[in-house]
Amino acid sequence: MIMGLEEDFLLADADDEKTIEFIKNYLPQELKEKFSDDELYYFLDVIDEYYSESGILDAQPDADGYVDIDLEEVVAYIVKEAKKDEMGEYDPEEVLFVVQGEMEYGNSLGQVD
Repeated sequence: MIMGLEEDFLLADADDEKTIEFIKNYLPQELKEKFSDDELYYFLDVIDEYYSESGILDAQPDADGYVDIDLEEVVAYIVKEAKKDEMGEYDPEEVLFVVQGEMEYGNSLGQVD
């Protein structure tokens, strides 16, 4: 049983790595060096936390199959959590690119239509 869990974690890690690579490529040139990998992994964790705590994952899609996600809200949550977790203070406009990159990665996998 433990083996299965380990495999899940390894798959999740590999997926996170791909997501981070995608985000790095997505970021505008002036932000590419701005965030460390650790910070990007942290942002990803907080985005996942936001999705699970906000109820977005349980939301009913609209007639076109979309779930409306307020990116500004996600960004505000990350900035607030980062400060609380003593990760530092971040510019919401810069964090927005990370959130958009994460979402684009999901779209590229066909997770979201």
